[in-house]
Amino acid sequence: MKYVKGIIGCVGIALLFIACSRGKAESGEKGDKIVPVMREKKARFTGNYNREFNDLPDIHLASALKNGIKPMQNRDDTLLLKDKLVRLPDELELYKTYPLSHSVPFLVPSAAKLLVDIAQNFRDSLYSKELPLYKLYLTSVTRTDDDVSDLSGRNINVIDNSAHRYGTTFDVSWKRFDPVDADSVNQVLPERLKLVLAQVLFDLKNQKRCYVKHERKQACFHITVRVDE
Repeated sequence: MKYVKGIIGCVGIALLFIACSRGKAESGEKGDKIVPVMREKKARFTGNYNREFNDLPDIHLASALKNGIKPMQNRDDTLLLKDKLVRLPDELELYKTYPLSHSVPFLVPSAAKLLVDIAQNFRDSLYSKELPLYKLYLTSVTRTDDDVSDLSGRNINVIDNSAHRYGTTFDVSWKRFDPVDADSVNQVLPERLKLVLAQVLFDLKNQKRCYVKHERKQACFHITVRVDE
């Protein structure tokens, strides 16, 4: 199986050049006028998590059905799908994984790439804001039918036909973040880090890369990859 490797390259910064025409006094001839190239203004997250991240389960499920695998009965079935799934490392420079008691660390390649993009963009955003660096926490990944059955009744957000069954969906905590330098005196409150992560997800959602649901009781963003929709 292939592992998710590498870090996605940084996004280039567009430059705005304004050129002014210069009159030619001697001949009365005017210079060519250059129209400045205007940069599209980036939409900003409003701060309303429930309104901006409210993609309902049926939307997540429709994308999962289109882009995912056939649900697995149990964890041994991951061996049968080794050519269709990427096994996630427990920890990369960009994220950490909670002990997964009710899911397995496998995603389809497009969802694995989305996870790395989210984590890298979050890291880049912290850099640009000159904030200490943190890793994201991955709290839930792909669930087998046995996992879903075991979770029923424990987690109010679990449904029998969950998008988590298709290898397209994962949860990222908005409450817990892992500091890269645990000894640093300059720590950032989780509320501020949640806001940085939300802007990252807001941008990717607007680019039609994913669907996102803000889950309050589970303290996570529920994320499903979108592909060619």
